[in-house]
Amino acid sequence: MPLRRSVRARGFTLLEVLVALFVFAVAMTVLVQSGTHRAQNLDYLRDRTLASWIAADRITGIRLEPDGVDTGSRDGEVDMARRTWLWEAEVSATEDDTVRRIEVAVRLDEDSEPIARMTGFAPIPDVVADADADPDAEGGP
Repeated sequence: MPLRRSVRARGFTLLEVLVALFVFAVAMTVLVQSGTHRAQNLDYLRDRTLASWIAADRITGIRLEPDGVDTGSRDGEVDMARRTWLWEAEVSATEDDTVRRIEVAVRLDEDSEPIARMTGFAPIPDVVADADADPDAEGGP
C-alpha cells in the first residue's frame, strides 16, 4: 500500500493578497503626492529666484540711470528664461536728503501678486550731507 503524505496547499489567501494590494496602493499614492508637491515647490523656487534676480537688476539699473534717482514710478517688461516678467519700481525720498529708496516688485502677469519684492537705496549724485545735521561731523562729544 502506497504511503500517503498529507499535502497542504501553500500560498496566500485572497484576504492576504487584498491587504497587500491595499498597503501597496496607499504607499504609491503617498509617493506620487510627494513627488507632485516637490515638483510644484521646485517651480515656485525657480520663479522666486528669477524674480529676485530681475528685481536686483532693476535696482542696479535705476542706480545707474542718469536721472534714475528722481522720485516717481516706473515699470517695464523683461524677458528671462523664455518668459516675460513685469516689474514695477517706486523711487521715493528718505529721511536722509542724500539717499533715495527704490522698491521693486516683479510678477508674471498684471493680475497676479508679486513673486518677489526687493528694496534698495541709492545716493543722489552731487548732493552733500549737511554737516550741522551730523553730530559726528563736529568731532562728536
